[in-house]
Amino acid sequence: MIASPQPALSIAEYLQLETESPTKHEYINGEAYAMAGASDGHVTIALNLASLLRSHLRGSGCRVYIADMKARIIARNCFYYPDVMVTCAPQDQETSTYKQFPKLIVEVLSDSTEAFDRGDKFADYQTVPSLEEYVLINTRHQRVDCFRRNAEGLWVLQSYTPETDRLDLHSVNFSTTLTALYEDVVLEGTTTAAPSTPPSNS
Repeated sequence: MIASPQPALSIAEYLQLETESPTKHEYINGEAYAMAGASDGHVTIALNLASLLRSHLRGSGCRVYIADMKARIIARNCFYYPDVMVTCAPQDQETSTYKQFPKLIVEVLSDSTEAFDRGDKFADYQTVPSLEEYVLINTRHQRVDCFRRNAEGLWVLQSYTPETDRLDLHSVNFSTTLTALYEDVVLEGTTTAAPSTPPSNS
């Protein structure tokens, strides 16, 4: 992310900036940071997961958002753009440009953002009381790291790899395969896309 030239923006100024700017910015305690574009694999992974979650949660009252919806982190005075976010809180329908009560946040990793996603951004997300799972999806190989808040409020890591070909998201009672998650994705450093899931015979 690249710092904008105007520091100490108020939240109102930032939200107005976002309605007028062709470039998305994340907001961290008074400063706006321009976001870089994403790779094909990054976008495809996020779209695959969002589509699967949308189908799973249809009619439940929960909403799935992808890329362009902000998450507001009140305790840290931040706004981020998660790659995928799920909220089931009715209060979140009162704000059209950001959500404050997510139960699931997913970030698809890239070389330029991985350290931030695993470090300071995760620390900020942990201050959100409603958040139950924070998921990091790798773009170099098939691996998903899921940080899950336990009954004691501690964050416990569970990793998913092709050996099990399974991804379970307890926060939304959802399961899928890594094959489906990485469908049509060209992993960074390779040249061959993962195959499409064959159609069902049913």
